[in-house]
Amino acid sequence: MTHFDKDRDVTAQQGMCGDVAVLVPAAGAGTRLGPGAPKALRLLCGETLLVHAVRRVVATFGVGCVVVSAPSTEVRAVDRLLEAVRASAPAVGISVVVGGTTRQASVAAALAAVPSRFPIVLVHDAARALAPPELIERVADAVRNGSPAVIPVLPVIDTITRVDDLGVAVGTVDRSSLRAVQTPQGFRREILVAAHEAAVDDHTDDAGLAEKIGVVVHTVPGDEVALKITRPLDLALAEMILARGVR
Repeated sequence: MTHFDKDRDVTAQQGMCGDVAVLVPAAGAGTRLGPGAPKALRLLCGETLLVHAVRRVVATFGVGCVVVSAPSTEVRAVDRLLEAVRASAPAVGISVVVGGTTRQASVAAALAAVPSRFPIVLVHDAARALAPPELIERVADAVRNGSPAVIPVLPVIDTITRVDDLGVAVGTVDRSSLRAVQTPQGFRREILVAAHEAAVDDHTDDAGLAEKIGVVVHTVPGDEVALKITRPLDLALAEMILARGVR
């Protein structure tokens, strides 16, 4: 029995809450990973980033719906890729929709496909393929317990400096109050809908959209394993993490 099968058994014993839908925008090209398939369809230890990500999502207590937004040319291929994940988690509805030309448009397309019975919606990047179920559940729990919007964060460990237009350093930034933001980001459904309806320009971050309409965004601790796979070096690091037995 795998780690995920055990999690699913525990969830069944506790009673599936089924109040969480997870949107996975996966239509980006991922050019910084080099030439090849769209980022979410790149392989990590023999499986696509998307499959790694969705497998961890469906192993999370309370998740009853997953909507993936895929490139228009890859919808059928992505749907087939997810067949094994569907078989491992029959209680979770997994669907694929056509994504947009931007991440924001892809999230909106996926959000429109979520059945109305789900009051909590998480937005999760396929590029954070190793985000563990514990992190996903932590975000969902914070929303469930009353936060309208939630982001997982990690302390910033690098020294940060401001530079001018000429590339000259003009001042070191106090990093004590800075945090690096991860996904999934969680929302009351009506908050995320309102944020997207009110958007007048493009954002790469849904919490930023929520802030624009005056929503207070709360934080929970992130997880170092939930790194964003953007460059070839990130892919190599993810392979090392998996080789150490993280599943």
